[in-house]
Amino acid sequence: MASRAYWLLLIMIGPLVGHAFITAVDLYAEASGRGGGPAALAQGLSPLDGVLVPTFGAYDLAVTLLFPFVAIRLVSSEKESGALKLMLQAPTGLTSMLAAKGLTLIAGWLIAWIPGFAALLLWKMYGGSVYAPELLNLLLGHLLRVILSSGVAIAAAAIAGGAASAAIVTLGFTVGTWALDFVAAGRGLAAYTPTAALRVFEQGQLRLSIVLVSMILGIGGFVLAAVWLPTRRNLRSRLLGAIGAAVAMGIALWAGSLPRASWDLSENRRNSFSPYAEAALRGISHPLRVTVFLAAEDPRLMDLDRSILSKLRRLLPQLYVEYSAHSRSGLFEGAGDHYGEVWYELDGRKVMSRSTTEPVVLDTLYKLAQITRPAQSEGNDYPGHPLAADPTGAPWIFYGLWPILIALLWWLKDVKKSL
Repeated sequence: MASRAYWLLLIMIGPLVGHAFITAVDLYAEASGRGGGPAALAQGLSPLDGVLVPTFGAYDLAVTLLFPFVAIRLVSSEKESGALKLMLQAPTGLTSMLAAKGLTLIAGWLIAWIPGFAALLLWKMYGGSVYAPELLNLLLGHLLRVILSSGVAIAAAAIAGGAASAAIVTLGFTVGTWALDFVAAGRGLAAYTPTAALRVFEQGQLRLSIVLVSMILGIGGFVLAAVWLPTRRNLRSRLLGAIGAAVAMGIALWAGSLPRASWDLSENRRNSFSPYAEAALRGISHPLRVTVFLAAEDPRLMDLDRSILSKLRRLLPQLYVEYSAHSRSGLFEGAGDHYGEVWYELDGRKVMSRSTTEPVVLDTLYKLAQITRPAQSEGNDYPGHPLAADPTGAPWIFYGLWPILIALLWWLKDVKKSL
Protein backbone atom coordinates (compact mmCIF):
# COMPACT_ATOMS: atom_id res chain seq x y z
CA MET A 1 0.00 0.00 0.00
CA ALA A 2 3.03 2.26 0.26
CA SER A 3 3.80 1.77 -3.42
CA ARG A 4 2.72 4.49 -5.82
CA ALA A 5 2.99 1.96 -8.63
CA TYR A 6 0.32 -0.18 -6.97
CA TRP A 7 -2.10 2.71 -6.53
CA LEU A 8 -1.58 3.76 -10.14
CA LEU A 9 -2.23 0.16 -11.18
CA LEU A 10 -5.50 0.18 -9.23
CA ILE A 11 -6.58 3.45 -10.81
CA MET A 12 -5.85 2.26 -14.35
CA ILE A 13 -7.32 -1.22 -13.96
CA GLY A 14 -10.86 0.13 -13.65
CA PRO A 15 -10.98 1.90 -17.05
CA LEU A 16 -9.10 -1.01 -18.68
CA VAL A 17 -11.60 -3.60 -17.47
CA GLY A 18 -14.51 -1.25 -18.07
CA HIS A 19 -13.57 -0.59 -21.69
CA ALA A 20 -13.15 -4.33 -22.33
CA PHE A 21 -16.46 -5.15 -20.65
CA ILE A 22 -18.48 -2.40 -22.36
CA THR A 23 -17.08 -3.30 -25.77
CA ALA A 24 -17.74 -6.99 -25.20
CA VAL A 25 -21.35 -6.42 -24.10
CA ASP A 26 -22.02 -4.18 -27.10
CA LEU A 27 -20.60 -6.71 -29.56
CA TYR A 28 -22.48 -9.55 -27.86
CA ALA A 29 -25.72 -7.59 -28.10
CA GLU A 30 -25.16 -6.93 -31.81
CA ALA A 31 -24.52 -10.64 -32.41
CA SER A 32 -27.72 -11.38 -30.49
CA GLY A 33 -29.77 -9.19 -32.83
CA ARG A 34 -30.13 -5.97 -30.83
CA GLY A 35 -32.47 -3.46 -32.42
CA GLY A 36 -34.02 -6.02 -34.76
CA GLY A 37 -30.77 -6.59 -36.63
CA PRO A 38 -29.56 -9.95 -37.91
CA ALA A 39 -28.69 -12.37 -35.13
CA ALA A 40 -26.02 -15.04 -35.08
CA LEU A 41 -26.86 -18.68 -34.52
CA ALA A 42 -27.76 -19.10 -30.85
CA GLN A 43 -25.42 -22.07 -30.40
CA GLY A 44 -22.51 -19.82 -31.34
CA LEU A 45 -23.18 -17.27 -28.61
CA SER A 46 -21.16 -18.23 -25.56
CA PRO A 47 -20.69 -15.81 -22.64
CA LEU A 48 -17.23 -17.28 -22.10
CA ASP A 49 -16.02 -16.17 -25.53
CA GLY A 50 -18.20 -13.09 -25.86
CA VAL A 51 -17.90 -11.48 -22.42
CA LEU A 52 -15.76 -13.25 -19.82
CA VAL A 53 -12.57 -13.75 -21.84
CA PRO A 54 -12.51 -10.19 -23.30
CA THR A 55 -13.27 -8.63 -19.91
CA PHE A 56 -10.56 -10.48 -18.04
CA GLY A 57 -8.24 -10.05 -21.01
CA ALA A 58 -7.63 -6.58 -19.60
CA TYR A 59 -5.97 -8.26 -16.62
CA ASP A 60 -3.61 -10.14 -18.92
CA LEU A 61 -2.52 -6.80 -20.35
CA ALA A 62 -2.09 -5.34 -16.85
CA VAL A 63 -0.15 -8.30 -15.47
CA THR A 64 2.16 -8.21 -18.48
CA LEU A 65 2.94 -4.49 -18.64
CA LEU A 66 2.00 -2.97 -15.26
CA PHE A 67 2.10 -5.53 -12.46
CA PRO A 68 5.84 -6.40 -12.77
CA PHE A 69 6.74 -2.87 -11.65
CA VAL A 70 4.80 -3.43 -8.42
CA ALA A 71 6.54 -6.75 -7.79
CA ILE A 72 10.01 -5.44 -8.64
CA ARG A 73 9.67 -2.63 -6.12
CA LEU A 74 9.25 -5.09 -3.23
CA VAL A 75 12.86 -6.20 -3.66
CA SER A 76 14.64 -3.38 -5.51
CA SER A 77 13.65 -0.67 -3.02
CA GLU A 78 15.04 -2.73 -0.13
CA LYS A 79 18.29 -3.41 -1.98
CA GLU A 80 18.79 0.24 -2.91
CA SER A 81 18.03 1.58 0.59
CA GLY A 82 20.14 -1.00 2.40
CA ALA A 83 17.12 -2.36 4.29
CA LEU A 84 17.73 -5.80 2.80
CA LYS A 85 20.92 -6.28 4.80
CA LEU A 86 19.05 -5.60 8.03
CA MET A 87 16.13 -7.83 7.05
CA LEU A 88 18.50 -10.72 6.29
CA GLN A 89 19.62 -10.60 9.91
CA ALA A 90 16.06 -11.01 11.20
CA PRO A 91 15.21 -14.35 12.87
CA THR A 92 12.37 -15.04 10.41
CA GLY A 93 14.75 -15.87 7.58
CA LEU A 94 14.85 -15.12 3.87
CA THR A 95 12.42 -17.91 2.97
CA SER A 96 9.68 -16.48 5.18
CA MET A 97 10.36 -12.98 3.87
CA LEU A 98 9.99 -14.05 0.23
CA ALA A 99 6.91 -16.14 1.03
CA ALA A 100 5.33 -13.09 2.65
CA LYS A 101 6.11 -11.02 -0.43
CA GLY A 102 4.53 -13.64 -2.68
CA LEU A 103 1.35 -13.83 -0.60
CA THR A 104 1.20 -10.04 -0.48
CA LEU A 105 1.44 -9.80 -4.26
CA ILE A 106 -1.37 -12.33 -4.69
CA ALA A 107 -3.53 -10.49 -2.14
CA GLY A 108 -2.88 -7.18 -3.88
CA TRP A 109 -3.85 -8.69 -7.22
CA LEU A 110 -7.08 -10.10 -5.77
CA ILE A 111 -7.96 -6.54 -4.76
CA ALA A 112 -7.33 -5.49 -8.34
CA TRP A 113 -9.89 -8.13 -9.39
CA ILE A 114 -12.72 -6.07 -7.85
CA PRO A 115 -13.56 -4.31 -11.16
CA GLY A 116 -13.71 -7.72 -12.86
CA PHE A 117 -16.12 -9.03 -10.26
CA ALA A 118 -18.15 -5.84 -10.64
CA ALA A 119 -18.37 -6.56 -14.38
CA LEU A 120 -19.61 -10.07 -13.62
CA LEU A 121 -22.26 -8.67 -11.29
CA LEU A 122 -23.39 -6.21 -13.95
CA TRP A 123 -23.54 -8.98 -16.53
CA LYS A 124 -25.79 -11.04 -14.25
CA MET A 125 -27.97 -7.97 -13.62
CA TYR A 126 -28.37 -7.53 -17.38
CA GLY A 127 -29.69 -11.09 -17.51
CA GLY A 128 -26.49 -12.71 -18.74
CA SER A 129 -25.56 -16.33 -18.11
CA VAL A 130 -22.44 -17.44 -16.26
CA TYR A 131 -21.40 -21.08 -16.14
CA ALA A 132 -19.52 -21.52 -12.85
CA PRO A 133 -16.96 -24.17 -13.97
CA GLU A 134 -15.96 -22.01 -16.94
CA LEU A 135 -15.59 -18.91 -14.78
CA LEU A 136 -13.59 -20.62 -12.02
CA ASN A 137 -11.31 -22.22 -14.59
CA LEU A 138 -10.71 -18.84 -16.25
CA LEU A 139 -9.92 -17.24 -12.89
CA LEU A 140 -7.47 -20.05 -12.13
CA GLY A 141 -5.69 -19.37 -15.41
CA HIS A 142 -5.32 -15.69 -14.58
CA LEU A 143 -4.16 -16.50 -11.03
CA LEU A 144 -1.44 -18.78 -12.41
CA ARG A 145 -0.48 -15.98 -14.79
CA VAL A 146 0.02 -13.67 -11.79
CA ILE A 147 2.09 -16.26 -9.92
CA LEU A 148 4.35 -16.69 -12.96
CA SER A 149 4.72 -12.94 -13.47
CA SER A 150 5.52 -12.45 -9.78
CA GLY A 151 8.22 -15.11 -9.83
CA VAL A 152 9.88 -13.65 -12.92
CA ALA A 153 9.77 -10.09 -11.53
CA ILE A 154 11.12 -11.09 -8.09
CA ALA A 155 13.96 -13.09 -9.64
CA ALA A 156 14.85 -10.22 -11.98
CA ALA A 157 14.82 -7.74 -9.10
CA ALA A 158 17.07 -10.00 -7.02
CA ILE A 159 19.67 -10.49 -9.76
CA ALA A 160 19.63 -7.07 -11.45
CA GLY A 161 21.41 -4.09 -9.94
CA GLY A 162 18.40 -1.77 -9.86
CA ALA A 163 14.71 -1.47 -10.58
CA ALA A 164 15.27 -0.19 -14.13
CA SER A 165 17.49 -3.13 -15.03
CA ALA A 166 15.01 -5.57 -13.47
CA ALA A 167 12.20 -4.03 -15.51
CA ILE A 168 14.22 -4.50 -18.71
CA VAL A 169 14.95 -8.13 -17.81
CA THR A 170 11.27 -8.80 -17.10
CA LEU A 171 10.23 -7.14 -20.35
CA GLY A 172 12.86 -9.18 -22.18
CA PHE A 173 11.41 -12.37 -20.74
CA THR A 174 7.92 -11.33 -21.88
CA VAL A 175 9.09 -10.48 -25.41
CA GLY A 176 11.04 -13.74 -25.52
CA THR A 177 7.94 -15.78 -24.71
CA TRP A 178 6.02 -13.90 -27.39
CA ALA A 179 8.75 -14.75 -29.93
CA LEU A 180 8.78 -18.38 -28.81
CA ASP A 181 5.02 -18.59 -29.09
CA PHE A 182 5.20 -17.16 -32.62
CA VAL A 183 8.10 -19.27 -33.87
CA ALA A 184 7.02 -22.59 -32.37
CA ALA A 185 3.31 -22.05 -33.13
CA GLY A 186 2.05 -23.55 -29.86
CA ARG A 187 4.04 -26.80 -30.03
CA GLY A 188 6.60 -28.17 -27.62
CA LEU A 189 7.91 -25.67 -25.07
CA ALA A 190 5.77 -22.88 -26.56
CA ALA A 191 2.68 -24.68 -25.27
CA TYR A 192 3.67 -23.45 -21.79
CA THR A 193 4.36 -19.80 -22.55
CA PRO A 194 2.11 -17.40 -20.58
CA THR A 195 0.07 -16.54 -23.66
CA ALA A 196 -0.42 -20.13 -24.82
CA ALA A 197 -1.13 -21.40 -21.30
CA LEU A 198 -3.78 -18.74 -20.64
CA ARG A 199 -5.37 -19.49 -24.01
CA VAL A 200 -6.09 -23.04 -22.84
CA PHE A 201 -8.03 -21.75 -19.82
CA GLU A 202 -9.84 -19.24 -22.02
CA GLN A 203 -11.08 -22.16 -24.12
CA GLY A 204 -12.63 -23.79 -21.06
CA GLN A 205 -10.01 -26.50 -20.67
CA LEU A 206 -8.05 -27.42 -17.53
CA ARG A 207 -4.74 -29.21 -18.11
CA LEU A 208 -2.78 -30.56 -15.17
CA SER A 209 0.56 -30.12 -16.96
CA ILE A 210 -0.02 -26.40 -17.54
CA VAL A 211 -1.01 -25.89 -13.89
CA LEU A 212 2.14 -27.66 -12.70
CA VAL A 213 4.51 -25.93 -15.13
CA SER A 214 3.11 -22.48 -14.34
CA MET A 215 3.39 -23.09 -10.59
CA ILE A 216 6.94 -24.42 -10.93
CA LEU A 217 8.04 -21.43 -13.00
CA GLY A 218 6.48 -18.95 -10.57
CA ILE A 219 7.84 -20.60 -7.42
CA GLY A 220 11.16 -21.17 -9.17
CA GLY A 221 11.56 -17.41 -9.53
CA PHE A 222 11.27 -16.99 -5.77
CA VAL A 223 13.74 -19.86 -5.21
CA LEU A 224 16.22 -18.19 -7.55
CA ALA A 225 15.79 -14.94 -5.63
CA ALA A 226 16.42 -16.76 -2.34
CA VAL A 227 19.68 -18.15 -3.75
CA TRP A 228 20.90 -14.79 -5.09
CA LEU A 229 19.82 -12.28 -2.42
CA PRO A 230 22.04 -13.20 0.59
CA THR A 231 24.77 -10.57 0.62
CA ARG A 232 27.20 -12.74 2.62
CA ARG A 233 27.76 -14.97 -0.40
CA ASN A 234 30.34 -14.14 -3.04
CA LEU A 235 29.59 -14.03 -6.76
CA ARG A 236 30.94 -17.53 -7.40
CA SER A 237 28.74 -19.02 -4.69
CA ARG A 238 25.69 -17.22 -6.05
CA LEU A 239 26.34 -18.38 -9.60
CA LEU A 240 26.76 -22.01 -8.52
CA GLY A 241 23.61 -21.81 -6.45
CA ALA A 242 21.69 -20.21 -9.32
CA ILE A 243 22.88 -22.91 -11.74
CA GLY A 244 21.87 -25.61 -9.30
CA ALA A 245 18.44 -24.03 -8.82
CA ALA A 246 18.01 -23.73 -12.60
CA VAL A 247 18.90 -27.40 -13.12
CA ALA A 248 16.50 -28.49 -10.39
CA MET A 249 13.77 -26.31 -11.87
CA GLY A 250 14.44 -27.77 -15.32
CA ILE A 251 13.98 -31.29 -14.00
CA ALA A 252 10.81 -30.25 -12.18
CA LEU A 253 9.48 -28.60 -15.35
CA TRP A 254 10.14 -31.75 -17.35
CA ALA A 255 8.32 -33.85 -14.76
CA GLY A 256 5.47 -31.33 -14.59
CA SER A 257 4.96 -31.47 -18.35
CA LEU A 258 4.46 -35.26 -18.37
CA PRO A 259 0.90 -35.62 -16.96
CA ARG A 260 -1.70 -35.88 -19.71
CA ALA A 261 -4.76 -35.38 -17.50
CA SER A 262 -7.13 -32.65 -18.67
CA TRP A 263 -10.76 -31.72 -18.18
CA ASP A 264 -13.25 -29.99 -20.44
CA LEU A 265 -15.06 -27.45 -18.26
CA SER A 266 -16.74 -25.57 -21.10
CA GLU A 267 -20.52 -25.49 -21.13
CA ASN A 268 -20.72 -26.27 -24.85
CA ARG A 269 -18.14 -29.13 -24.68
CA ARG A 270 -16.00 -27.43 -27.29
CA ASN A 271 -12.94 -29.43 -26.23
CA SER A 272 -14.62 -32.82 -26.47
CA PHE A 273 -16.10 -35.12 -29.04
CA SER A 274 -19.67 -36.27 -28.54
CA PRO A 275 -20.14 -38.81 -25.73
CA TYR A 276 -20.82 -41.52 -28.31
CA ALA A 277 -17.63 -40.78 -30.24
CA GLU A 278 -15.58 -40.65 -27.05
CA ALA A 279 -16.95 -44.01 -25.91
CA ALA A 280 -15.95 -45.53 -29.25
CA LEU A 281 -12.48 -43.97 -29.37
CA ARG A 282 -11.65 -45.11 -25.84
CA GLY A 283 -11.58 -48.61 -27.27
CA ILE A 284 -8.27 -47.78 -28.99
CA SER A 285 -5.62 -49.54 -26.90
CA HIS A 286 -2.59 -49.23 -29.19
CA PRO A 287 -0.45 -46.10 -29.70
CA LEU A 288 -1.85 -43.74 -32.33
CA ARG A 289 0.74 -41.82 -34.34
CA VAL A 290 -0.25 -38.77 -36.35
CA THR A 291 2.11 -37.20 -38.88
CA VAL A 292 1.02 -33.77 -40.03
CA PHE A 293 2.38 -32.17 -43.22
CA LEU A 294 0.95 -28.71 -42.61
CA ALA A 295 2.87 -25.50 -41.93
CA ALA A 296 2.47 -23.55 -38.71
CA GLU A 297 0.66 -20.65 -40.40
CA ASP A 298 -1.69 -22.86 -42.41
CA PRO A 299 -5.30 -22.36 -41.19
CA ARG A 300 -5.91 -26.07 -41.73
CA LEU A 301 -3.36 -26.88 -39.02
CA MET A 302 -5.17 -24.56 -36.60
CA ASP A 303 -8.45 -26.33 -37.39
CA LEU A 304 -6.82 -29.73 -36.97
CA ASP A 305 -5.24 -28.82 -33.63
CA ARG A 306 -8.41 -27.27 -32.25
CA SER A 307 -11.07 -29.66 -33.51
CA ILE A 308 -9.19 -32.98 -33.60
CA LEU A 309 -5.76 -33.24 -31.96
CA SER A 310 -6.55 -31.35 -28.75
CA LYS A 311 -9.59 -33.58 -28.20
CA LEU A 312 -7.66 -36.75 -28.96
CA ARG A 313 -5.00 -35.79 -26.41
CA ARG A 314 -7.65 -35.80 -23.72
CA LEU A 315 -8.83 -39.28 -24.70
CA LEU A 316 -5.77 -41.25 -25.79
CA PRO A 317 -2.77 -41.44 -23.42
CA GLN A 318 -0.67 -42.95 -26.20
CA LEU A 319 -1.10 -40.26 -28.85
CA TYR A 320 2.06 -39.11 -30.61
CA VAL A 321 1.92 -36.19 -33.03
CA GLU A 322 4.75 -35.25 -35.40
CA TYR A 323 4.72 -31.99 -37.36
CA SER A 324 6.76 -32.66 -40.48
CA ALA A 325 6.33 -29.54 -42.64
CA HIS A 326 9.65 -27.90 -43.55
CA SER A 327 8.55 -24.28 -43.85
CA ARG A 328 6.49 -21.99 -41.69
CA SER A 329 4.04 -20.76 -44.33
CA GLY A 330 3.86 -23.82 -46.57
CA LEU A 331 4.35 -21.71 -49.70
CA PHE A 332 7.65 -23.29 -50.66
CA GLU A 333 6.97 -26.93 -49.90
CA GLY A 334 7.99 -29.22 -52.71
CA ALA A 335 5.49 -31.30 -54.67
CA GLY A 336 7.03 -34.50 -53.29
CA ASP A 337 6.92 -33.44 -49.65
CA HIS A 338 3.36 -34.69 -49.06
CA TYR A 339 2.26 -31.21 -48.07
CA GLY A 340 -1.36 -31.10 -46.93
CA GLU A 341 -1.44 -34.75 -45.93
CA VAL A 342 -2.21 -36.07 -42.46
CA TRP A 343 -1.15 -39.66 -41.81
CA TYR A 344 -2.67 -41.78 -39.07
CA GLU A 345 -0.87 -44.97 -37.97
CA LEU A 346 -2.29 -47.54 -35.56
CA ASP A 347 -1.12 -51.09 -34.87
CA GLY A 348 0.82 -51.31 -38.16
CA ARG A 349 -1.99 -49.87 -40.27
CA LYS A 350 -1.65 -46.46 -41.94
CA VAL A 351 -4.15 -44.22 -43.65
CA MET A 352 -3.90 -40.73 -45.12
CA SER A 353 -6.45 -37.94 -45.12
CA ARG A 354 -6.36 -34.33 -46.25
CA SER A 355 -9.43 -33.33 -44.32
CA THR A 356 -9.33 -31.42 -41.03
CA THR A 357 -13.07 -31.52 -40.33
CA GLU A 358 -14.26 -33.56 -37.36
CA PRO A 359 -16.79 -35.91 -39.07
CA VAL A 360 -14.36 -36.94 -41.83
CA VAL A 361 -11.43 -37.48 -39.45
CA LEU A 362 -13.60 -39.46 -37.04
CA ASP A 363 -14.73 -41.76 -39.85
CA THR A 364 -11.07 -42.22 -40.79
CA LEU A 365 -10.17 -43.17 -37.22
CA TYR A 366 -13.10 -45.57 -36.95
CA LYS A 367 -11.97 -47.41 -40.07
CA LEU A 368 -8.32 -47.40 -39.00
CA ALA A 369 -9.15 -48.77 -35.55
CA GLN A 370 -11.76 -51.14 -37.03
CA ILE A 371 -14.42 -49.64 -34.79
CA THR A 372 -18.09 -49.56 -35.71
CA ARG A 373 -19.25 -46.02 -36.24
CA PRO A 374 -21.64 -44.95 -33.44
CA ALA A 375 -25.21 -44.92 -34.67
CA GLN A 376 -26.40 -42.33 -32.16
CA SER A 377 -26.71 -38.69 -33.03
CA GLU A 378 -23.56 -36.64 -32.47
CA GLY A 379 -25.20 -33.25 -32.42
CA ASN A 380 -24.37 -30.52 -29.93
CA ASP A 381 -27.19 -29.81 -27.50
CA TYR A 382 -25.72 -26.51 -26.32
CA PRO A 383 -28.57 -23.96 -26.58
CA GLY A 384 -26.46 -20.80 -26.60
CA HIS A 385 -27.17 -17.68 -24.56
CA PRO A 386 -28.12 -14.73 -26.78
CA LEU A 387 -28.63 -11.47 -24.91
CA ALA A 388 -29.23 -8.07 -26.53
CA ALA A 389 -28.41 -5.94 -23.48
CA ASP A 390 -26.94 -2.47 -23.16
CA PRO A 391 -24.03 -1.87 -20.71
CA THR A 392 -26.18 0.39 -18.56
CA GLY A 393 -24.30 2.04 -15.71
CA ALA A 394 -20.95 0.50 -16.61
CA PRO A 395 -19.26 3.72 -17.86
CA TRP A 396 -20.16 5.54 -14.63
CA ILE A 397 -18.72 2.74 -12.50
CA PHE A 398 -15.49 2.00 -14.36
CA TYR A 399 -14.61 5.43 -15.76
CA GLY A 400 -15.83 7.54 -12.85
CA LEU A 401 -16.61 5.85 -9.55
CA TRP A 402 -13.66 3.44 -9.43
CA PRO A 403 -10.86 5.94 -10.24
CA ILE A 404 -12.35 8.51 -7.83
CA LEU A 405 -12.66 5.91 -5.06
CA ILE A 406 -9.09 4.71 -5.45
CA ALA A 407 -7.72 8.25 -5.65
CA LEU A 408 -9.64 9.13 -2.46
CA LEU A 409 -8.29 6.09 -0.60
CA TRP A 410 -4.77 6.96 -1.78
CA TRP A 411 -5.16 10.52 -0.52
CA LEU A 412 -6.53 9.35 2.84
CA LYS A 413 -3.62 6.96 3.22
CA ASP A 414 -1.13 9.79 2.64
CA VAL A 415 -3.00 12.08 5.05
CA LYS A 416 -2.97 9.40 7.75
CA LYS A 417 0.73 8.81 7.16
CA SER A 418 1.55 12.53 7.50
CA LEU A 419 -0.40 12.73 10.76
